[in-house]
Amino acid sequence: MSVTRSEVPRRASEGSGQRAASVIVNVIDVLRCFTVEAPLQGVTEIAAQVGLHKSSVSRILATLEGEAIVERDEASRKFRLGLGLIAVAGPLLANLDVRRVSLPMLQELSAEIGETVALVVWDGTEAVTVEQVASTQNIKHTAPLGTRYASALNSSVQVFLADLPPERARELVESGPSALPPGAGVGTQEVVGRLDRVRERGYAVNQGDTFAEEVGICAPVRDHRGQVVAGLLMAAPFYRVGPDRADELGARVAAVARQISARLGAPPGPPASD
Repeated sequence: MSVTRSEVPRRASEGSGQRAASVIVNVIDVLRCFTVEAPLQGVTEIAAQVGLHKSSVSRILATLEGEAIVERDEASRKFRLGLGLIAVAGPLLANLDVRRVSLPMLQELSAEIGETVALVVWDGTEAVTVEQVASTQNIKHTAPLGTRYASALNSSVQVFLADLPPERARELVESGPSALPPGAGVGTQEVVGRLDRVRERGYAVNQGDTFAEEVGICAPVRDHRGQVVAGLLMAAPFYRVGPDRADELGARVAAVARQISARLGAPPGPPASD
């Protein structure tokens, strides 16, 4: 069977492309061996996981080390992911819009629980509503985009205060924009205790503390650095959310907040206590 001149380079190109694709797949497979549970990996361990000869794995790691994608651990001489990987992922991380990422999950959560769900961000002293999916029920609680919450009794504010250094949080509660209003019936020490509870269980509850007819539940959303960049807020009429349902909804809101955080690249944290 004869082969024309035009067919030869095309077939050679196909073979070259397949080999290049195979090399790329091998590199990706090697990188996927580094996990949260097993951040340190040796050549032999990686070779066993990806099914490559140790010499091939060594060559891949040497190239990745030269680009700072992986680095050696001084104590074990094994490899771990390097800071060069952050530089590669930087543009993606910078363009991850928490509002865009969160919206589908807000819609699903609102449909599931039948209540209004919103996303709030922190401007340094107040929580600001930047996204909202309203409940379809006739009686519901909603707020215009841009609504600000300052009081430390708001669940959305407590989520951000709980992530601040304790002295800064206390300062805001005592004399800053989050200061308790006159006649609040709640003192600074009680609010500080609530912030401890937020850290323990992973969500804050405002059971009619700011408005007698409303319950607010908020959980932190974290980014790839583990920092709180938003709060997932649920608002509902008081008569529909008693203490038992508040705990149930709080756990659900916190779970969805963790899902959003995972989409943003947040490192897994310890499970919240009940």
